[in-house]
Amino acid sequence: MRRVKLAILHMLPQTWLSRQSGKWAASRWSRRAIPWFIRRYGVNLEEAEKSWQEYRSLADFFCRRLKPGMRPICPDESVIISPVDGKVSQIGTASAGRLIQAKGINYSLEQLLGDAEQARRFTGGEFITIYLSPRDYHRIHAPMAGRVTGYAYWPGRLYPVNELGVRGVPNLFARNERLITYMKTDVGQVAVIKVGAMMVGSVRVGYAEINRRKRAKLISMTDGPYLDKGDELGYFEFGSTVILLYEPGAIRWKPGIETGTRLKMGEGLAEKII
Repeated sequence: MRRVKLAILHMLPQTWLSRQSGKWAASRWSRRAIPWFIRRYGVNLEEAEKSWQEYRSLADFFCRRLKPGMRPICPDESVIISPVDGKVSQIGTASAGRLIQAKGINYSLEQLLGDAEQARRFTGGEFITIYLSPRDYHRIHAPMAGRVTGYAYWPGRLYPVNELGVRGVPNLFARNERLITYMKTDVGQVAVIKVGAMMVGSVRVGYAEINRRKRAKLISMTDGPYLDKGDELGYFEFGSTVILLYEPGAIRWKPGIETGTRLKMGEGLAEKII
């Protein structure tokens, strides 16, 4: 059965389906699906900024903001926070330029970033992969203070990033569409990678308008915005995955942060090595 499901995934027109579902989710007609979505995924309405009736569409509800104070930011300057709500799917060190996708399955850091020089920078550094389920808060925040120095957009496939995709599609995160934000921080460069997935309408960021018809190599920014820890970086219009990369010797993970750990945006994730 698993092989059949994977074969169907490979045959599906993933991009077309995802774009069409995104258009529908942004339409006013999709508003009728919000109550079903809340029940189906167990969305916590107590945290939402507005009542569900005030959202214009399912997409508008999906990328909802939260009430003030729902995600307090750890104030300790030595602590790096989780940029999103989600579950840790993998965590570790990018040894020999490889990252862990699932148990027994690795993939290439260079393929993920699409740039050999950037891959060398992060080889030997720490990484974490965080999966956002449909019920989660889907805005993405800066894990620490720093300046946006550039970005890269890589079009690709839109395989689902659930267990079926992660365990069944080799090089999944390096094959899917992704938008990479680079930040200069006091522990070196940080990469915040937003990975697209099936039925993800799009990924939005506040510092640039991304042309999704055009493949972009690393776009350097001399006047990129400075973000404080916890400032909003962007959002998913439907759920997916965020990967953080750090240079060697920059951070250490906090005790208890491991595969399967549930995270809330703003919680302590790691400590700087100063």
